[in-house]
Amino acid sequence: MTASLHTLSATELLAGYRRRAFSPVEVLRDVLTQIERWEPALDATYLLRPEAALAEARASEERWLRRRPTGALDGVPVTIKDNIATQGDPTPLGTRATPLAPALADAPPVARVREAGAVFISKTTMPDYGMLSSGLSTFHRITRNPWDLSRTPGGSSAGAGAACAAGYGPLHLGTDIGGSIRLPAGWCGIVGFKPSLGRVPIDPPFMGRAAGPMTRTVDDAALLMQVLSAPDARDSMNLPPQRIDWAATWKKPKPLRGLRVGLLLDAGCGLPVAPPIRSAIEDAARRFEAEGAVITPLAPFMTPAMLAGLDHFWRMRSLVDLSGLTENARDSVLPCIRTWAESAGAMSGADVYQAYAQTHATRVATNQAMQGLDFLLSPTAPCGPAAFDWPSPTNDPLRGLEHIGFTVPFNMGEQPAISVNAGYDDDGLPIGLQIAGQRFDDLGVLQVARAFERMRAPQRAWPEPPAA
Repeated sequence: MTASLHTLSATELLAGYRRRAFSPVEVLRDVLTQIERWEPALDATYLLRPEAALAEARASEERWLRRRPTGALDGVPVTIKDNIATQGDPTPLGTRATPLAPALADAPPVARVREAGAVFISKTTMPDYGMLSSGLSTFHRITRNPWDLSRTPGGSSAGAGAACAAGYGPLHLGTDIGGSIRLPAGWCGIVGFKPSLGRVPIDPPFMGRAAGPMTRTVDDAALLMQVLSAPDARDSMNLPPQRIDWAATWKKPKPLRGLRVGLLLDAGCGLPVAPPIRSAIEDAARRFEAEGAVITPLAPFMTPAMLAGLDHFWRMRSLVDLSGLTENARDSVLPCIRTWAESAGAMSGADVYQAYAQTHATRVATNQAMQGLDFLLSPTAPCGPAAFDWPSPTNDPLRGLEHIGFTVPFNMGEQPAISVNAGYDDDGLPIGLQIAGQRFDDLGVLQVARAFERMRAPQRAWPEPPAA
C-alpha cells in the first residue's frame, strides 16, 4: 500500500488517517519519492523543502494519534503557486526581474490551508509575471507536461498542473485571471476550479483574479473550497460570508434532469476548435442530454474586438509594470513579454480607455449569454498543449491570447467555472471540458462536474515518470 499512497485523493487520505491505516509521515515520504522520480524531467517545484515538510507531517501524525486533528486538511500534502505569498519566502512571480524579498505574511489561501493542518510540500512554478499559458520562465526552469515531456503543461499555474498530474500529492493551489487554473487543468487532465470572484479571498485582489483548487478529483476541489472560502478582510472584493455545504458535492448527487445547459463550441474569437476537442465536448453534451439535461446550442458571444481590448489593456498594464523596473531588471524579463508589453507604447489615453471598456463589454455579454441557463458547457481550450518551450499556442507574442476565448469571459463575468477531463486527442493528450455556472453558484458547478465524472468514459492511467 505504501507505494501507492501518492495516488490517493485527499478524501481518501483523511479516511485512512482516521482508520490509522497509514500516517501523514508515510504519505509524505511516498509523495517525496514520487517527486524525486519526476522532478528532473518536469521542473514543477520551487522551494521544495523535504525536511520542513516532514516536520509538519510528524506534528500532524502526533495529532492524529491523539485523535485531535487540527482542521479539515490535517496531514494532507499541498503545493502553492509561486505568486501566492508564503511568509518568509520570496515571491519571484516567475521572473528574474523581481527582487527576492521575503513575504511579510501568508496570503489568505495559504493562511487558510495552514490553519486547516495541511502539510506544505513546495511552491510551484509559473511563467514571468503569469502572463503566458506555458511554463516558460526566466526564474524557474521550464516546466513540462507529464503526459508528453515535449509539450507545455499550460499556465500560468504551470507547476501546479504538472505536479497534480504527476502525483505530487492531491491538493494544489493556483490562480486564474484569464484561464490560468483551467488551461493547465485541461492540458494536464486534472480538475481546475476558478470560483466566483471574491469567493476565495486573495491578496492582492485584481479584476477577474481568483485563487482556486487544482486536484485530480472534484471531491478534492470541494474539500479544498471548504477551507479556502473562509473570509479575509485583506481582499476588498471578498464576498460576504456564506454558509455553503461544500460536502454536498459528494453527499448529494445533483440530478441533471431538467437542467438548462448551454453548449458553446465556437468562442467567437481566437483559434478555431480542433476537431478532436469538438468531438469530445459534443460527446459530453450527449451524456448530459442522456441524463435529462436540456441542451441548447449557443451562438458565440465573445468578439475579436473584446479579446483584442482585453489583450491591449493587459499590454498597457504590463508596460507600466516594466517601466518601473531598472534597465537591468527590465532586460531580464522574457523577450516575448517585453515585445508584447512594449507594443502598447503608442497607445493614447483614449486607446487605453477603449481597451478597458472591452472588459465591461465582455462582462455584459457573458452575463447575457448565461440568462435562461443553469450551466454552460464548452471546451476549456480550442487546441492542445503547445511545445514546451513556446510561450503560447501561436508562438507569437502579439497573438498570445488567442486560446483564452472560452475561459476569459468567466473571469470578466465573475462566474464560477471548472475544467474536468473529457477525453483524449489523437496523441493521447487530455481534453478539458469547461463547465460554467451562474454567479455565486460555485457549489452547483462542483456538483455538476462530479456528476460528469461519474458518467464520462473510463479514464486512462496517470502518466509514469520516465525510466532513470
